[in-house]
Amino acid sequence: MFSGIIADAGLIKKAEDREGGLRLTVATEVLGMDDVVLGDSIAVNGVCLTVIKVDGNDFVVDVSRETMDCTAGLDRQGAHVNLEKAMRLSDRIGGHLVSGHVDGVGEVVAFNDIGESWRLIVRAPQALAKYIAVKGSITINGVSLTVNRVAGNEFEVNLIPHTLEVTTLNELEKGARVNLEIDLIARYVERMMQAEKEQNP
Repeated sequence: MFSGIIADAGLIKKAEDREGGLRLTVATEVLGMDDVVLGDSIAVNGVCLTVIKVDGNDFVVDVSRETMDCTAGLDRQGAHVNLEKAMRLSDRIGGHLVSGHVDGVGEVVAFNDIGESWRLIVRAPQALAKYIAVKGSITINGVSLTVNRVAGNEFEVNLIPHTLEVTTLNELEKGARVNLEIDLIARYVERMMQAEKEQNP
């Protein structure tokens, strides 16, 4: 599990085609790799990936073709990516509970400076719209954010300067594709309601 609080904006140093997917070498300056061992999980742009090699401040992960097909931003060498190590049970949850399993890919509709913050509007896949609520949490490229407005399948979040400084969200522009993960609680609530209907048709 993750919290959506980004520890570093890393760099995809190498993206190699492999049978069944890609192998990525990711460089990080401040994530801290001293306590990372093979098999650990790191969220890369919101996607939970398993470390298969550590080399100094670099780590290597494999991305399956299935994962590539349902996510964005992992296939470009030289791209900056948001990084977060998996939480320990003793860690403080600064954002919200994030699984690292992307629910869908959204599209940036607008990204504007509104004075002391920036307004980001994203169009989500229609199937995810019902899970997105005002004041609810959502993860965009691994970053835990609060929804300020919802209109159909479009939603709006505000980004403070600090968030833009420590994540890659400052590189977004209109038309960009972003990884979305809805709040886990929304999923559980829906499942409980479905179970109730099945038991009491």
